[in-house]
Amino acid sequence: MAPSRLLTLHRSTRPLRGKLINVTSLDDIDISLLRLMRTQPKTPVAELARLANVARGTAQARINRMEHAGVIQGYGPDVSAASVGYAVLAFVTLEIAQGHDDAIAAHLQAIPEVLEVHAVTGPGDLLCRVVARSNEDLHHVLQHVLGAPGITRTETHLALHTRFHRTEVDLVISG
Repeated sequence: MAPSRLLTLHRSTRPLRGKLINVTSLDDIDISLLRLMRTQPKTPVAELARLANVARGTAQARINRMEHAGVIQGYGPDVSAASVGYAVLAFVTLEIAQGHDDAIAAHLQAIPEVLEVHAVTGPGDLLCRVVARSNEDLHHVLQHVLGAPGITRTETHLALHTRFHRTEVDLVISG
């Protein structure tokens, strides 16, 4: 068996962009449990423990600790937008007037087709991941997005094909 990358699950505080953030370290047992939960999501804890070669109580305690630390943030199903009728994926960059951040974020949050909004550097201020049923539907969604006062410029990029899609758990378990 390979040596453990980290000896224990612990929390430390580290600076990130001027803010202190809590960082949770994961050891081989945690990563093994996450890998199993990713590849076999409906597996009961007792079976996860058996597959990870740990006691059931250990597995449950590790999972509880990762939930409490915010490492595990949910157990919902991953849904393909295209398979439920949202075949168009676009990335929209918004330039916004100063002082409108909160109002625009609230406006965007009320639009179900806007899946993510990130504050970014570069020529724009916000980067949005948007889905739509068709190009015409995307036009209507973008008109709704533009209904927020304070948006000064937009730029939209259509995704023609997704080569691969990773989630945060894939990053952690790839180790």
